[in-house]
Amino acid sequence: MPSGDTPSDLHAHLGYWLRMVSNAVSQSFARAVEARGVTVAEWVLLRVLYDVERLAPSALAERMGMTKGAISKLADRLVEKGLVRREANLEDRRGQTLALEPAARSLVPLLAELADRNDAAFFNGLSPSERAQLKGLLHKIASKHKLNTAPID
Repeated sequence: MPSGDTPSDLHAHLGYWLRMVSNAVSQSFARAVEARGVTVAEWVLLRVLYDVERLAPSALAERMGMTKGAISKLADRLVEKGLVRREANLEDRRGQTLALEPAARSLVPLLAELADRNDAAFFNGLSPSERAQLKGLLHKIASKHKLNTAPID
């Protein structure tokens, strides 16, 4: 940068404000779900499985934008917690599928309520149309940059 030029102000950057809000929203939600015994990454996996009877780990990895290895580690933890079970894949005898245990079927709606409350705590200062506009803009940015990995950390 040529001498004498003043760098842009930190507060002028949208990324700065987005990161500030994102960190606060994410950390608040992480504390809430961790109080229920799961991490945000585990919550995302549970929520995806909630909508299906069972799913192969490879399909789950694709839906979440994660590697099969990462899905395997998450599944291992959730199996240990009694929230997910592995079943033989009826279509491919060499493979397996993942399914929710009854305890997880009961837990997911409670965790979704925590997510709803967290969103309300942070975004109820916006009108419904402002929330829709913000969501639309974030979707547009994510789509333009082909962002499809579940935000889990």
